[in-house]
Amino acid sequence: MKILIIQQKMIGDVLTSSILFEAIRKENPSAELHYLIYSHTLPVVLNNPYIDKIIEFTPQVEKSKIKFYSFLKSIRKENYDVVIDVYSKNASALISFFSRAKIRIGKSKSYLNWAYTHPIESRKNRNKGIPLAQENRLKMLEPLFKDINYDVDPKIFLNEEERSQLKMQLTQKNISLENKFPVMVNILGSSPDKTYPLPYLAQLLNTLKAEFNEITFLFNYIPHQSKFVDELKSHCQKQTLDSIIDFYTPSLREFIVLTSFCKAMIGNEGGAIHMAKAVNIPSFAIFSPWIRKETWGNNDSDKKHLNVHLKDFKPELFSDKNRKFLRKNQQEYYSKFEPYLLEKKLVQFIQKSIKA
Repeated sequence: MKILIIQQKMIGDVLTSSILFEAIRKENPSAELHYLIYSHTLPVVLNNPYIDKIIEFTPQVEKSKIKFYSFLKSIRKENYDVVIDVYSKNASALISFFSRAKIRIGKSKSYLNWAYTHPIESRKNRNKGIPLAQENRLKMLEPLFKDINYDVDPKIFLNEEERSQLKMQLTQKNISLENKFPVMVNILGSSPDKTYPLPYLAQLLNTLKAEFNEITFLFNYIPHQSKFVDELKSHCQKQTLDSIIDFYTPSLREFIVLTSFCKAMIGNEGGAIHMAKAVNIPSFAIFSPWIRKETWGNNDSDKKHLNVHLKDFKPELFSDKNRKFLRKNQQEYYSKFEPYLLEKKLVQFIQKSIKA
């Protein structure tokens, strides 16, 4: 069986959808499995032993009708038996249909169902005790397997050479993580409406430094976001500023390796949090008020990966409010998500992570 899985766009989505490869491999070890992804997301699936081939969807192909048509022909030549379109948008639906695979699986959408032999309805609530984003992806395997293994999590596979190279970079910068408790801070969400207010985040960092003298902080950002780093620092106390390690990794893969040296990841829910979990680092994710915690967050019973949402503390604010309203008013809702609500839970999380 030759299978193509399509998951374009976001890094966190590409990482999450990679669980399908492990699940399929457990049911059909001899299957040939290909992954169609955007080029910039490649670092999260490098060295994944469950993936046989990665097909990169480049910006050049996306922007050119001629190149896109050539790309469609190359997909058809692969002669896939199955195409699973996790992305399920117009372009990916066209790729699925053009593949001529006998089995074409995608999300059930009235305007796209023409492209699929098996449109799959997404669940609105959890049934399997895992993040809904993972459950709905694994549910797409129903046309292929009677019993689906839901006990799979996203994983990033690093090697010792990568880790050694990063250690060397740290040494060259006179940075040592020995006898310290390094914590990666995801200071920005994937968009402003998914970003916890920076003055609030600074207050949380100040609290942690006051509680744990050995703690040090590394920041996740890219160069054009440095103004936000400066803003965050402007709200930090001196002892917190003294605990910030100024080290920037130029590539996503190096960032993942650096994260693997940390003792915990805290901050805005998003791709960085998913990457931390995928390299087995404890995480504390702050959810945007308009994002459902059930979709991306682990169960509340999971003590290693914690999620906090304003709804946990002030459920009355969410009565009869739909996603559209919450997104439109996210700034007001974020203002109510004050640091004092999170501090106790965050301190307990760090205490457990230090002891682990």
